[in-house]
Amino acid sequence: MAECTRRDVLRSLGLGGLTLALAGRVGGQAAVGGRKPNIVILLADDLGWGDVGCYGGRDIPTPNLDALAASGARFTNAYSSGPVCSPTRAGLMTGRYQQRFGFDANAEGQAAPTDRGPRALDIAQTTIAQRLRQAGYATGLVGKWHLGPDPGYLPNDRGFDEFYGYLPYGLAAKGPGGGPLPIYRDKQQVETPANHMAQFGREAQAFIERHQAAPFFLYLAFSAVHGPMVGPEPYLSKFKDIALAPRRKYAADLNQLDDIVGQVLAKIAALGLAEDTLVFFLGDNGGPGRPADNGPLRGTKWTLWEGGIRVPFAVRWKGRIPAGQTLDQPIIQLDIVNTALAAAGAEVKTTDLLDGADLLPLVAGKSPAAPHDALYWRFGVQYAVRQGDWKLVKPHIDQQPHLFNLAQDIGESIDLAAKEPARVKAMQAVWDSWNALNEPPRWIDRRWNGDGPGPAKPPARRPVAPAELDNDR
Repeated sequence: MAECTRRDVLRSLGLGGLTLALAGRVGGQAAVGGRKPNIVILLADDLGWGDVGCYGGRDIPTPNLDALAASGARFTNAYSSGPVCSPTRAGLMTGRYQQRFGFDANAEGQAAPTDRGPRALDIAQTTIAQRLRQAGYATGLVGKWHLGPDPGYLPNDRGFDEFYGYLPYGLAAKGPGGGPLPIYRDKQQVETPANHMAQFGREAQAFIERHQAAPFFLYLAFSAVHGPMVGPEPYLSKFKDIALAPRRKYAADLNQLDDIVGQVLAKIAALGLAEDTLVFFLGDNGGPGRPADNGPLRGTKWTLWEGGIRVPFAVRWKGRIPAGQTLDQPIIQLDIVNTALAAAGAEVKTTDLLDGADLLPLVAGKSPAAPHDALYWRFGVQYAVRQGDWKLVKPHIDQQPHLFNLAQDIGESIDLAAKEPARVKAMQAVWDSWNALNEPPRWIDRRWNGDGPGPAKPPARRPVAPAELDNDR
């Protein structure tokens, strides 16, 4: 497709307008006085939407996350562009739907005759770290990478000056020969810490300390609360009243994550950088079944139900973003790239074809309009599109698309497809137009057929009422 045609289609779908409007603009949102703001992304892994206090959580204290949200803007309709870890990170790092370059499945997804490797973030894609480093930032990643373990695809090859963490999916991953998960400082293997999360917190604070005099970009990608849950002490003992053992460990891990967030924010404040630092907190996808609580949302990680893709999301920039906001406009994690680049005064070109939007006008109270006309998903045979309050979702290989009004039915319990055939047809056409600009998946994961990672379930299910949603998590 010719590039001009592609941009025209993006405009028509509402995906390229803000990106095109930003083209060539430099310095529009940079901090007064010439200092570019520091950028911090705090990413939780497999966090349930209903497990954070400010999203309705009650049994796991998250005072630091709640305070972060209260000191800026909290979004109630925030999404990730995928329901599993690796594709979501590909979107987060690039600001583009990962389906643009065929990264639908986890990097360790199952092999197929049509595989087009390597199992890594396409080398042609520019990362947020590369863009910010070019804009004069010191760049650091602490924690989980999950975007390629091979030379040329490692964090230090993709724009990060400093890296401390691990490369594959989670702490359950094994090293060469089945040994313990290797931990790296840049490209050198180092000693495995006794408590990964605590060490990630120390590394993040040290990075901030080292780079306090110049603008920095810190991406702190937590291992928690991804399985296997560690449940370290003294946190585990705090949750002895939780009967379900996986939930008890999950609670301990989330409570520790919250403490580390508090420590990182305290370090920023102690160095006098709070008003010079734009902070994002979000989850990478919905929580898994059993240990996590996705609140009133249907479904879990591995699905395109709301419970698989709606995530906690808060943003803070003291003195720039008014505190105490709760915003209902639908956004997506791709927006972080555009927002960070606008704050940094970095140039965005039309040829970058970013899919995100700059959220600063919205969170600063300058423009209440929803940043997107529509949001899109493709996870193998599952697909979905959200327009306004309406969502069309094909949740299973053996099911037809369902239609829901999320404003009236957040639990996706009443399928309106039969009553609204014209809307179904129109939304399907919108999704088809978006998907026409994407690559086919470069590798597959058969778990994306809608059954999730566990044993196969019956292919068709009746809609469930909100009161029954616990049985669906």
